Amino acid sequence: MAGLPSSVERLIKELSKLPSIGERTAARLAYHLVTANRTLALNISQALVHAAETVKLCERCYFLSENPLCDICANTGRDGSLLCVVEKPMDLLAFERVGEYRGYYHVLHGLWAPLRGQGPENIKLKELHERLKQGEVREVIVATSSTVEGDATALYIARLVGELGIKSSRLAQGMPRGGELEYADDVTLSRALAGRSQITG
Repeated sequence: MAGLPSSVERLIKELSKLPSIGERTAARLAYHLVTANRTLALNISQALVHAAETVKLCERCYFLSENPLCDICANTGRDGSLLCVVEKPMDLLAFERVGEYRGYYHVLHGLWAPLRGQGPENIKLKELHERLKQGEVREVIVATSSTVEGDATALYIARLVGELGIKSSRLAQGMPRGGELEYADDVTLSRALAGRSQITG
């Protein structure tokens, strides 16, 4: 942007790379951070550096963690026969917010999206297969979004799971078409979980 110091232009450029942040929003955030509240800017920068240095993926479910296992995987009181497969960490948090699911999770970190060049090898499907071969899981709940890519990923997982003789189910269609789990309200998500149905290929 013309007339701005190069350091502010760089900040705007970096902020605009964040999901759902356009250039105008990035410019407003940058202005706020460097003029209105410098203490906030310094606190955010320190928190970012600390998170980047300490947060990694859980070795079992690939959720965010500061330890080899996340708090959920380290909790031996959960139901090991149930595994809920989600697209991203925010979806896992949506289920935990509802508080009705007591099994474990597996985070894919993406969906099968051939048109965007993202195949099964680009997400945590191989790791899911290896985990399921251990034999403890009896039901896999596929909780991908109700989109074309989410549906394709769900069918792929259902075939993978079926080959191992494990039951697979999908969230009930109380979830709006094209909707993402992290934005679902608690009641909708609870009903979708309770009304899940078996996936047929």
